[in-house]
Amino acid sequence: MKKITSLSLFRVFIFLITSTLFSQKNKLRNHILFYSSFDDKLSADISKGDGMIYTAESYKKSNNAKPGLNNPNVVLAKNKGMIGDALHFTEKNTTAIFYKAYKNVDYNNKSWSGSVSFWLQLDPNKDLAPGYCDPICITDTRYNDAALWVDFTDHNPRKFRLGAMGDLNIWNPDNKNDVTKWEKRTVTINRPPFKKGKWTHVVMTFSKVNTANPTFKLYVNGTFQGVIQDINDPFTWEPKDGKIMLGLGYIGLMDELVIFNKTLEINEVKSIFELKEGIKTLLK
Repeated sequence: MKKITSLSLFRVFIFLITSTLFSQKNKLRNHILFYSSFDDKLSADISKGDGMIYTAESYKKSNNAKPGLNNPNVVLAKNKGMIGDALHFTEKNTTAIFYKAYKNVDYNNKSWSGSVSFWLQLDPNKDLAPGYCDPICITDTRYNDAALWVDFTDHNPRKFRLGAMGDLNIWNPDNKNDVTKWEKRTVTINRPPFKKGKWTHVVMTFSKVNTANPTFKLYVNGTFQGVIQDINDPFTWEPKDGKIMLGLGYIGLMDELVIFNKTLEINEVKSIFELKEGIKTLLK
């Protein structure tokens, strides 16, 4: 009788774990707005808005952007991805490469939440050219005006940061280099874990943007790195001008770009980091 009871309890335990994982998988899948695996194609696997990638000579000339990857130094690298293929920036990128954010990011001028997950592979201290580098920047204008981004600084060794810069005319109306204001709106990792030949997972989350109590968090390899809070700068966009900017100044590989319409909790961030077959695991 004891053996039967123990076996039954074990089966119940396994059932509960399986049901929990299945539920979490479905929950995350239902919140995906945009997903580009970079496997065999540059267009997004999932997109609520335009799924095409665009290239322009510069972001100042983004109105003249054309569909496709029109930069010979940025290529689709076969079998070089974390899973499958990857986007490879072989030299310092100075062109505008982006997906359109309209409907692919759940922007709202009253309350806006979401998460951005992606993988990078590089040695920032050896691979990057001089200057700052923004692997991801989401905005309708520029990096310091209603923008969310991560960057590598020009320090030696390089630092890795999350930035949440609201409307420039609110948080820095004189557009001065104010270190205190910048630090209040950034999370900085002094010695980030990026290495050549090793994929590093990055997640940036944002909650209740355009309210009185927004929060912005940075995770690397499933580990919480810091939070930006106690700021209430508005993020005012022309929604149809929003862009998911890729690889400005970047040299290295990028893979598995996904945007959710919810603020991921730390257990969800870890679950994505631990997916052996990437986001496609959630889609099966």
